[in-house]
Amino acid sequence: MAKRDYYEILGVSKDASKEEIKKAYRKLAVQNHPDRNPDDKEAEARFKEATEAYEVLSDEKKRQAYDQYGFAGLEGMGEAGQHDYSTVFRDFSDIFGSDLGGFGSIFDSFFGGGGQARTAGGGSRGPFRGSTLQYHAEIDFKDAIFGTKIEVAYRRSVACDGCGGTGAQAGSGKKACETCGGSGQVRRSSGFFSIASTCPSCKGEGFVIESPCGTCRGHGVLKKRQKLKVKIPAGIESGKRISIPGQGDVGPNGGPAGDLLVYVTVKPHSCFERNGNDLYCMIPVSITQAALGTEISVETIDGDRVKVKVPAGSQNGKILRLKGRGVPYVQDSNRRGDMYIKLRVDTPKKLSSKAKALMKELSDALGEESSPRPVPLSEL
Repeated sequence: MAKRDYYEILGVSKDASKEEIKKAYRKLAVQNHPDRNPDDKEAEARFKEATEAYEVLSDEKKRQAYDQYGFAGLEGMGEAGQHDYSTVFRDFSDIFGSDLGGFGSIFDSFFGGGGQARTAGGGSRGPFRGSTLQYHAEIDFKDAIFGTKIEVAYRRSVACDGCGGTGAQAGSGKKACETCGGSGQVRRSSGFFSIASTCPSCKGEGFVIESPCGTCRGHGVLKKRQKLKVKIPAGIESGKRISIPGQGDVGPNGGPAGDLLVYVTVKPHSCFERNGNDLYCMIPVSITQAALGTEISVETIDGDRVKVKVPAGSQNGKILRLKGRGVPYVQDSNRRGDMYIKLRVDTPKKLSSKAKALMKELSDALGEESSPRPVPLSEL
């Protein structure tokens, strides 16, 4: 069954603000909460669907990828079919508090997400996977046909060499935050609600670093410029992507690095057009070549010259085929599509006196019709 658009699920427009998205999800989550709809599988499905939509649209990078490429843009931003619901859980802990509606237990049972929001030490963050980065590369038409190697340069987060990614100076470590007791959150009562907010002392980490690393200032990561050689496979199409595992941002608190996704845009060619693995071009021939038939020399995308027979009586727009002279298949570079040549019969614009006389003689010999009838559409 096809997945529904995330904006449609939440009932918001594509330019909706974060607050509008959050408000829409909160409404759906309350309406379809399993405590309010016991043994209602449809409500449970709507609750899960809305949560998945909110998890993507509340994340700036994921929302941007989804807006640009749809569901395909989310591939590589985590394991297939998995989502990080810890942000959703944390957002609704802030709104409802842990004692309203059992959201924590619901997330634990449905997604395993509530538990992910805390570490074994009680802190709010663990070693999560780093962000997946995107790079857009433009390549020449021939490079897409035959493959190439390109150099990409971009900035990514890497573990700090000075502290090994811990954020602390050598010989020092981390201790539980005294403000929040290691929970990463502080709470205050407001009427019926217990409102949780991120701890201002530890910024939600649940711990503080006693002596921050002087190189990264306690962050554990640094932004560095990186260059990579990326292999572009022969036959790649414009809009396709190449995934390079582990070359995205390193994860927080020692988490694994995300991936680098290289999206390829292919520049158009001046003479060739591609359709799948086939190539198309147009070659001009004269009236006499088309009428009498001839053999012409045509240049292929490889730069080779190939003899092509033009049958006598060829009409304008006739298609000729060169087998195996098209685009290699990405999965099997030994296989190639075909090259198709469309003939354009050119009418001479200027004729010498002798040429005019010969053309008049030819016209008389052919008995050309001076009152032609329209061509039936079935023949077009």
